[in-house]
Amino acid sequence: MSLTGKAAIITGSSRSIGAEIAIQLANEGALVVVNYAGNAEAAEAVVQTINSKGVGKAIAFKADVGTISGSQALLDAALREFGRLDILVLNAGIMGSKTIADVDEAFFDAHFTLNVKGPLFLVKAAVPFMTEGGRIIFLSTSLTVASTVLPNAVVYVASKGAIEQAARSLAKDLGSRGITVNVVSPGPTDTPLFRAGKNEQVINFIAGLNPSKRIGRSEDIAPVVAFLASPAAGWVNGQNIRVNGGFTV
Repeated sequence: MSLTGKAAIITGSSRSIGAEIAIQLANEGALVVVNYAGNAEAAEAVVQTINSKGVGKAIAFKADVGTISGSQALLDAALREFGRLDILVLNAGIMGSKTIADVDEAFFDAHFTLNVKGPLFLVKAAVPFMTEGGRIIFLSTSLTVASTVLPNAVVYVASKGAIEQAARSLAKDLGSRGITVNVVSPGPTDTPLFRAGKNEQVINFIAGLNPSKRIGRSEDIAPVVAFLASPAAGWVNGQNIRVNGGFTV
């Protein structure tokens, strides 16, 4: 499971699941780029947490990974700082809530730009610098298969469904180079993104849909990503790991 000497980029890692992933990878010895779009203070807090432990190492880098230029700048920063890239975790995303009657072009484009276009073009830019043993891990959602999905998730789940299918093809494409491509799909997880627009009654209802009668936590997700990033997961490729406590079975 050791990631000592491995360099990783985690997009959208200044808070919540992304931050927990960055910390987890660094705890295993990885050199980590903490990417953020706007909250420099939060990103620096993650970096400080990592560097204070003296195991892995982290830097923060601001980049809009919904753009090709932002993704390239992030990749350049990782290569400049660490001289290599072994692990790419595509975590940055948005989760809007609108039924089809209220969906407009801007809402649709925002989701597919950050949730689909950005990750794919970052993978394209990163792959030439990744060698055998490289790991690419996308973050999706268990809502893509949940019968409890609500009508207002139509664009969000469509964007995540797109990235799940892209990962399947990429696993075939990049597997010949010894690079694995997998997806981690959390269930409802206690993050600001999840809580946005929901009152406690709604959150408690969603928690009740899980056999454990709770929603997930970021620390439930990060160890699975760390495993997929590790040498131990070398024979896991093209898979979608639904980390949801039984929310979907």
